[in-house]
Amino acid sequence: MKHTLQAVQRILRDESGQDIAEYAVMLAVILLIVIGTVKLIGTNANSTFSNVASNLSGG
Repeated sequence: MKHTLQAVQRILRDESGQDIAEYAVMLAVILLIVIGTVKLIGTNANSTFSNVASNLSGG
C-alpha cells in the first residue's frame, strides 16, 4: 500500500504531462480560430467571385 501511495504522489508531482495537455488545448484553440477564419474568408471570396462573374456575363 505504501508503494502505491508513493507512486500516486510521484505522478501528482510530475508536471511533464500537464505541459503536453496545455499545448494540446492551445493547439486546438488556434486550429479552431484558423479554420473559422478560413471558412469566413472562403465564403466571402466565393460570394465576391460569384458577383463579379454574374456582372461580367450579364453586362
